Amino acid sequence: MTDLADPFDAIADAPFDSALSERYLVYALSTITARSLPDLRDGLKPVHRRLLWAMRLLRLDPAAGYKKCARVVGDVIGKYHPHGDQSVYDAMVRLAQTFALRYPLVDGQGNFGNIDGDNAAAYRYTEARLTQVAIDLMAGLDEGTVDFRPTYNGEEEEPEIMPGLFPNLLANGASGIAVGMATSIPPHNAAEVLDAAMLLIDEPDAEPARLLEHVKGPDFPTGGVIIDGPGAIAEAYATGRGAFRVRARWTKEDTGRGTWVAVVTEIPYGVQKGKLIEEIAALVNDKKLPILEDIRDESDAEIRIVLEPRSRTVDPDMLMDSLFRLSDLEVRVPLNMNVLDAHHTPRVLGLKPVLEGWLAHQFVVLVRRSEHRLARIDDRIELLDGYLIAYLNLDRVIEIIRTEDEPKPVMMAEFALNDRQAEAILNMRLRSLRRLEEMEIKGERAKLDEEREGLRALLASPARQKTRMKRDLAKLRDRYGLETTLGARRTSIEEAGPAREYSREAMIDKEPITVVLSQRGWIRALKGHAELASAETMKFKEGDGPAFAFHAYTTDKILIAAENGRFYTLAGDRLPGGRGFGEPIGLMIDLDGQIGVAACFAAGAGRLLLASSDGRGFIAKVDEVVAETRKGKQVVNIRTGAKLRIVRRIAEDADYVAVVGDNRKLVLFPLTELPEMGRGQGVTLQRYRDGGLSDAVALKFADGLSWSMAGGSGRTRTEADLTPWRSARGAAGRMAPIGFPRDNRFG
Repeated sequence: MTDLADPFDAIADAPFDSALSERYLVYALSTITARSLPDLRDGLKPVHRRLLWAMRLLRLDPAAGYKKCARVVGDVIGKYHPHGDQSVYDAMVRLAQTFALRYPLVDGQGNFGNIDGDNAAAYRYTEARLTQVAIDLMAGLDEGTVDFRPTYNGEEEEPEIMPGLFPNLLANGASGIAVGMATSIPPHNAAEVLDAAMLLIDEPDAEPARLLEHVKGPDFPTGGVIIDGPGAIAEAYATGRGAFRVRARWTKEDTGRGTWVAVVTEIPYGVQKGKLIEEIAALVNDKKLPILEDIRDESDAEIRIVLEPRSRTVDPDMLMDSLFRLSDLEVRVPLNMNVLDAHHTPRVLGLKPVLEGWLAHQFVVLVRRSEHRLARIDDRIELLDGYLIAYLNLDRVIEIIRTEDEPKPVMMAEFALNDRQAEAILNMRLRSLRRLEEMEIKGERAKLDEEREGLRALLASPARQKTRMKRDLAKLRDRYGLETTLGARRTSIEEAGPAREYSREAMIDKEPITVVLSQRGWIRALKGHAELASAETMKFKEGDGPAFAFHAYTTDKILIAAENGRFYTLAGDRLPGGRGFGEPIGLMIDLDGQIGVAACFAAGAGRLLLASSDGRGFIAKVDEVVAETRKGKQVVNIRTGAKLRIVRRIAEDADYVAVVGDNRKLVLFPLTELPEMGRGQGVTLQRYRDGGLSDAVALKFADGLSWSMAGGSGRTRTEADLTPWRSARGAAGRMAPIGFPRDNRFG
């Protein structure tokens, strides 16, 4: 008994990086050439080609009945494509979706999904057959036009390419992601592509611009409007890379009494209607588009999305331009014509090279079809010549067959027949020996002679081949012409600029509101400028109370300054209504409930005096403290143990700052001594031994200092001469005037 070889002897040492790169390269090439990129000649990936081939073998032509998709998927994964059944079925479903493919290759019966984004039913429930488009794409498979190769297990054969004249690559487009490269080809109008191909046959040196006289641009199954200019479209087709801006098609419908709605009847290609509705509904709910009141989906077999404006005065173009910017009612469809050429090499090609490559394939198919037919004619003529000899010597042939034990060699020797002819004569049925058969054979031979001469002339003349190709293309174009239901262009091309951007204020009706913020952080907005001390304004939850109340407008930005020095911004039109107690501001901004609010007011032009409890402060412009996000904007850097205490507007005529501490000491210094900053701690306003800052205000020195007197009498007291308290910034100050409020606040 011989010793078995040690398997470890077969192990070869190799650097890990080179071994990994070699294997990854093999995987990458497999993905590129056998999975993700379409072939320039038929526009199909292997899975699609195998699906169509399997359905053809099942005789699922348009005139036949439907068969379960499970049967088709089973044949494909069992005989041709050893991959997952779900991926194969998904590819088959896409071939049947009228909103995904411009010219569907599969005629589906059952639930094959919809434009809302719903998935197809399982393959055990759905049925399918081929469409006429698929038949045109596979025409010529039995005529020796393409090579066949063994399947993965060598038991069957499959075509390497589809030979039909239908320009599937451009007509239906393709998309796929390989390793290190991708492809994205939008669908086009087949009639336009065929017209461009016929132009290229007549004028091989035609400029790409001439082709664009026929190929206007993509033609999506879902319609829509391409808004790019001719220059951008020409550049994309010249290089094979670019993108097309596609918008939904909409109309304005009057609903009586001056009211109207916008109705969307076509949405951009690749957009799921269900997600689009959710996206626009979110804009309404989040009040990101104040001029849009509601959206309704009234679609049935046709798309009908109704957009209702907030009021009849809304400009329709403003509404739609805003939606084009904020939603998928406008999308960019990429163009990346990365395809496998005739040598199975991935290349990015422009429109003209793609058409040239496709036409070159079609001329090869034409020549191979003609050569195959010529060989069939020669074979048939050879048999017909043998039949004629038999009829001319019928009695002698019958005698040989009756008397000879081996009639074939005798007949071959006596009548100069070859083996095929003699075998054919011996296999003739007796009923074929009628008198009329001889006349029919002679007539058939004459027709075949004529056809043979025509084919020989065709193969010998490139000019005849061009004429024949143009005739075949024209015949196919009649089937998919622009005047037919299937061939009519669905996507129009109307140049338009980018969607205009409107300011938020331009979309909001300016209406008065009364903003109320409670001590516990509940905010609401009452309609109109209500009395700030009214019962409705002062309505709060039990245990809560007033903190801030002021008049504003829906167009205002409401600023909230937290005690940690962070500023937040709310839109006046997005505040909750005033019927209840409002909503916690923590739902609208990222503010910790443990942090108090130092100020709440309507933003506007001007400057703010900002001061913290430790006596430091500075000046900030209002527009520089406005925050754009929920997280807010840090404006005042607060030191440990301190809080933002003062946020006050600075009057235009103010020239001094008055600061009072918890110790009732007052100091005044020129406003010019305060720096203007966007963010920081500021400078020292007043020096304290104990306690901190109580209040600060900017005022006009000449007007003196006024405050309300105690007791609710409504009277005010003014200290006209402020000279005793005037000093440099950062001083300790002197005791406040007699009668100054006990809470140490300026009011």
